Amino acid sequence: MSQAAFTLTRPPMVKEGMLIRRPAAEVFRAFADPAVTTRFWFTKSSGKLVPGTTVRWEWEMYGASVDVRVKEAEEGERIVFDWGPEEAATTVTLRFVPWKDDTTYVQVTETGFSGDGDTAVARVADSTGGFTMTLCALKALLEHDIELAVVADHSPPGLEI
Repeated sequence: MSQAAFTLTRPPMVKEGMLIRRPAAEVFRAFADPAVTTRFWFTKSSGKLVPGTTVRWEWEMYGASVDVRVKEAEEGERIVFDWGPEEAATTVTLRFVPWKDDTTYVQVTETGFSGDGDTAVARVADSTGGFTMTLCALKALLEHDIELAVVADHSPPGLEI
């Protein structure tokens, strides 16, 4: 069986979203305030998402961390940040779109993936899965006050398949 050559015709990007049955201000705060975010995404943060700051997020169960450079944070509307090492950083935009009956559609986009096509596509796939889990955990927390361990349980340390 021969392999076909693949060519990207546009830069790959992440685009995910989820309806959260809470007002936009509350959903915005869930991402901007690590007291809430650590309940559904990362385990530790050096501070709130404020424009012009750099914070460090940690996933202690994986021994992983990332620097997050906050470019914009418009209360209840959007957060824009760059993350990752400078030479391979991507830009994430979180949009909080008010919807019917005090609900909010959260749209996540991530752009700026670099490297060869295989590397960029692998990073997009990984990030898409990560944001999907994060949005599901956010939904469970804000709508039902349930802390899902989906991020922590995604890759249990020591499990090899």
